[in-house]
Amino acid sequence: MELIDLTLIWVAIIGLGVFMYVLMDGFDLGVGILFPFAPNDDSRDELMNSVAPVWDGNETWLILGGAGLLAAFPMIYAVFLPALYIGVFLMLAGLIFRGVAFEFRFKADSRRYWWDRAFFGGSTVAAFAQGAVVGAYIQGFETEGFIYVGGAFDWLTPFTLMTGLGVVAGYALLGITWTILKTEGRTQQWAFQLAPWLLAIVMVFFVVSSLWTPLTNERIMSRWFDHLSWLWIFPTLTVAVAAWLMWRIRQRAEASPFIGSLILFALFYAGLLISQWPYAVPPDHTFWDAASDAGSQLFLLLGVLFLIPIILGYTAWTYWVFRGKVRAGEGYTGH
Repeated sequence: MELIDLTLIWVAIIGLGVFMYVLMDGFDLGVGILFPFAPNDDSRDELMNSVAPVWDGNETWLILGGAGLLAAFPMIYAVFLPALYIGVFLMLAGLIFRGVAFEFRFKADSRRYWWDRAFFGGSTVAAFAQGAVVGAYIQGFETEGFIYVGGAFDWLTPFTLMTGLGVVAGYALLGITWTILKTEGRTQQWAFQLAPWLLAIVMVFFVVSSLWTPLTNERIMSRWFDHLSWLWIFPTLTVAVAAWLMWRIRQRAEASPFIGSLILFALFYAGLLISQWPYAVPPDHTFWDAASDAGSQLFLLLGVLFLIPIILGYTAWTYWVFRGKVRAGEGYTGH
């Protein structure tokens, strides 16, 4: 009998990678979603400058989660890629568009508005695709063994459209609270005015998804409603954190709205894991079914455990160096 469950360790590692990506790339995607609504071009400069030093490093977590998933759970790829090919393509295309827009917008003069649109469009498409993929995962996949037998557009349903729009709204909330934290003056005041509306929209999506998700799967319905238990602490905490977040925004606090938004996403993420655990490919296959052999998992684990502290270290250092405010035409002001 194995003393250490390597599959469980890999679930934790990949879960950490996905969670860190959602939090850290979520707010810079949110900044892109907000781009057309900024008060003026100077404000758009501030928005882009606020994420320019960190956005590409944030996506390291996407690479870690994706590569780890392929290595530790190759059978998940056998289902996810054919089932979600179009959704994943849209996400990657959106990330490419926004990455190119970062580099070219600063160099453009008369055509800058085209790169503004590319930054907004790429960010919005990437966020929507991520939400739709999450919705498809909640719905489950039509499989025979570990072979996907559904259609190319089975992932696109009214439910996944809702989850896609919900993630767009959620990332916009992360982006607006990040803007509150990192800017001053007119841009910050605009962010304070918009933040309560975005929080209200996010909570509407939270209520709708909370009611709709159990209807997509009898197992999820049973888990949440057959036995009222400690699980209900998560939606209760979500409502409490949202109320606290609204209060802090009204008080014109700078740091706590962003922290509160991160906590909201952590609670959403926990709710998703609770609903689906232990299924890697719903509705039938668990993580243990999809895992690679123990030797492969152990070999790869040694490298990943070496890399994670390095990633955490340079990420923390980057955020520490660029911890100040930004101003149009000046970049970061330091402390």
